This record gives sequence, structure tokens and C-alpha cells, in this order.
Amino acid sequence: MRLEEKLALVIPTLNEAECLPAMLERVLAVMAALPVAFEILVVDDDSPDATAAVVAAIAEREPRVRLLVRRGERGLAGAILHGWQNTDASLLGVMDADMQHPPEVLRELVNAMEAGADVALASRFAALGAGHRWRNPLRRLATAVSIWMARPLQPAEFRVSDPLSGYFLVRRRCVAGVAFRQTGFKLLLEILTRGRLRSVVEVPFEFGRRGGGRSKAGARVAWDYVLLLCRLYQEKWKAMVGAPESSAE
Repeated sequence: MRLEEKLALVIPTLNEAECLPAMLERVLAVMAALPVAFEILVVDDDSPDATAAVVAAIAEREPRVRLLVRRGERGLAGAILHGWQNTDASLLGVMDADMQHPPEVLRELVNAMEAGADVALASRFAALGAGHRWRNPLRRLATAVSIWMARPLQPAEFRVSDPLSGYFLVRRRCVAGVAFRQTGFKLLLEILTRGRLRSVVEVPFEFGRRGGGRSKAGARVAWDYVLLLCRLYQEKWKAMVGAPESSAE
């Protein structure tokens, strides 16, 4: 059965020219077999390498790929939101460009949406997932601590094992009108805590090998995450005591 909806998959990029051709080829092959109309939006933060040129060349021969370039802006969440704002799709998604998010998992994510989920996320920690096999134990520890810090923020009815995943699908109606932070890397956590959700499904997956580029994690990302947590805890406290919420950033 074919879904009577359209899926827009955003792939944020910064200096990803090396891995994009093979990555987009895999994504297109997977998505072409899915029961849903789709487009792929590569949102580039004005990479100084050839990222934009590589994507533009692919888009010339493949109309389902579009390039959006942001100039003078940085931030994963902002790039994702920019892509979602430039599509009319009712199903919105995001995945990394470095090949660590296997495109084949999209099949299960779309199946979950077809079954009625509001959010379908690829989880590194769900049953059968492979988070325990991460090669970098320090990164594993940092992620586990970050998830623990966010756990009380999640609604108890759909508390998930990996609220910091960067690989997920969400229905537009669940996030329409919500003013999300443009900075930072953890948009899913905001969606889980502030979106209008009724059901969330986790799909286990195993990290692939990085196809190029380097990790964007660093001190600035950690600081942005701390600021996000502070804001979300503040909003939760105000909701508990009945105080009016401050205007969104």
C-alpha cells in the first residue's frame, strides 16, 4: 500500500563532499522502493569545500534531490528546521551525511509512520541496537550521561532510550507552530518534550562507519546542550507551578 503523503528527508552538511555521492546514491535507492513520495533536501552551511557543487551536480540529474545553502549561519538544528520550512511534505525527517546512519533503516522508520506513529526514531540503545559496540567508550559514556540528564523531561507515556538520536521522522502536524531553538544538535529532544505527540516508535540500528568528514561534537555542542536542558527544565517547572511561559527564542 502506498502512503498518500510526502516525505522530506533533510541531510544537513558541513564539509561533506567526500562522502555525499555514495551516500546519496544509497539513500535514493532505498527511498525509491518505499511506498511514499519523497524529496531529499541537502541543507549546507556554506561549506568551504565542494559540498554544494557536488550536490548541485547530483540535483541536475535527480530532481528529487534539492540543495539549500545557508550563509552566515551554523547549527544542526537550524539547518534541519530550514529544510523543513522549505518543503510542503507532511512527513519530515533527518539523517546524517557521514554514512553512520544506514539508509536502509528508513524502511522500518517509514513502516512505523505508516502504522500510525507520530515519531519514528532510529535508536542506538533500543533492544537489539548496537550502542554497546561503540568503538569510543568515552563518547558512549558522554552520551549515556546526556540521556540520563534528559530522562526526567520526557513524557512518561513514551519515554525512549535514545532521545538524542539524530535520525528520525516526525509528522508535520505534531511540530507545526512550535518555536524550536535554532542552535544546538539535539532537536529530537525538543520534539519529544514540546511536540504534540501521541505515539513514538524506536527502531534499533547500528552505527555505520564514517564515510568522510569528522565529528561535529565539541565544547560548543556540549554548551548548547546544557542551555537546551536549562530551558526545557525551566519550561517544565513553569508548567508544573502554573506560571506563564516566557516567549520562545
